[in-house]
Amino acid sequence: MEQSILSIQSCVSYGHVGNSAVTFPLQRLGVEVWPIHTVLFSNHTGYGKWGGRVFDVEGVRDVFLGIKDRGVLSKCNALLSGYMGSKELGNVMIEAILELRKINPETVYCCDPVMGDVGRGFFVKEGIPEFFKDEMISYATIITPNHFELEYLSGMKVETIDDAIFASQKIMKKGPKVVVVTSLLLKENQNKNISVLASNKESVYILSTPYIPITLNGTGDLTSALFTHFYLKNNFNLSIALEETVSRVFSIIDETHKAQSKELVLVKAQNNLIQPKQIFKSQKIN
Repeated sequence: MEQSILSIQSCVSYGHVGNSAVTFPLQRLGVEVWPIHTVLFSNHTGYGKWGGRVFDVEGVRDVFLGIKDRGVLSKCNALLSGYMGSKELGNVMIEAILELRKINPETVYCCDPVMGDVGRGFFVKEGIPEFFKDEMISYATIITPNHFELEYLSGMKVETIDDAIFASQKIMKKGPKVVVVTSLLLKENQNKNISVLASNKESVYILSTPYIPITLNGTGDLTSALFTHFYLKNNFNLSIALEETVSRVFSIIDETHKAQSKELVLVKAQNNLIQPKQIFKSQKIN
């Protein structure tokens, strides 16, 4: 099946986060990507200094409406969204998915609810976490929280696999069909393995990979994009999508670690997008 994915995210000229982390990998896998940029910065803000600008919400909406005017929305299989600088931008995402679903009610929306992280807490503007929790996730097909975001969205502490499953089920009751916890931090696995948990209403799968001692930006963006692609490609098969995604992301992170790079080496390691060095298998736990 040919895929066209609309991605409304940030963009950087140097490095790989947001649309700069998802466009090339998806294209390398044969996907048509329609990126709409919410910001254009020189680099991600983790460097502490950057140049560029945030695009106004009307500008983002105008680009989407321009695509709509081409009469091509019927070709779009999925919408991706990541970091949001404002609730107003979130409303544009909602407008976009509602417009896409007028044409195809089965259009997949993968929402990465970027809000914060373990150890850092929230790093988004006031009101955005509540917007995700109360409004945004109800439109999502797939939601990809990290451990911190899982706890916030579910309103509960997560320390065990059973906690994570229950938390994911609570989130699914609000609308999403699939919850992918991108970095499940279990006490017994600390600094040994990192786990990704994928749930739908019928099944739960977990996949663990060796822990690589490196902190990178853009891995969550990459994971969400690849999972969406493989979920579509494999007819909504949760375990295959999880295995195909995590195996590739692990290979890219491993190559980045070997290169001692602060940025994902997506171009250098691009063959790993087609054939990762190792295929990790998921375990069905429910």
